Amino acid sequence: MIDLYYWPTPNGHKVTMFLEEAGLPYTIHPVDIGKGAQFEPSFLKIAPNNRMPAIVDQAPADGGQPVSLFESGAILLYLAEKTGRFLPADLRGRAETLQWLFWQMGGLGPMLGQNHHFSQYAPEKIPYAIDRYVKETNRLYGVLDRRLADRAFVAGADYTIADMAAYPWIVPWEKQGQRLDDHPNLKRWFEAIAERSATKAAYARAAEVNPNYGRPMSEDAKRVMFGQTATNTKR
Repeated sequence: MIDLYYWPTPNGHKVTMFLEEAGLPYTIHPVDIGKGAQFEPSFLKIAPNNRMPAIVDQAPADGGQPVSLFESGAILLYLAEKTGRFLPADLRGRAETLQWLFWQMGGLGPMLGQNHHFSQYAPEKIPYAIDRYVKETNRLYGVLDRRLADRAFVAGADYTIADMAAYPWIVPWEKQGQRLDDHPNLKRWFEAIAERSATKAAYARAAEVNPNYGRPMSEDAKRVMFGQTATNTKR
């Protein structure tokens, strides 16, 4: 059994996508980041960076004590190794998958996150910041589109954790100021993943956990989410 500490964000969706694909039993523990649940001491013991998702594997492969993990990329890698799925076993396939997983973690996610912040959430609309991150988003879409020109999925012919990591960040493409039609290879890939039954099941969990999923963030939630300092982790 996997205990999943989750809120329906792109990083949260990555983990539910994997769990649904693999058929692993899991229990969701909602972490309402708009109300500050990510700063609760009990959660910080599992996720010291006060970010979700995080997991606790109650039945690790070595039969020992439960394993807790934070950081969505680390979680995907751990679950892939636990199940032997969605990560190639051969040297080159594994390397291809991991480099694109880390590309998402180090580039696609952070840059698109800044796009979301300055275009959707910032109290002051700063044209330079919006333009900077909309353009960088477009560049990264182009990288992904070129990568997918001659392969079905990011790491090759098979669906892997690299795809699961990237897909949720493309879902809000309209809010990011992008057009999927400008990136036909990416669009084909995106639509194929969207049609997977596990993807649909994972996204169905979002509305179950957060009835306000998809609605604009409240001003109270913005105050909780943004502008925090080290003080919040010392509760």
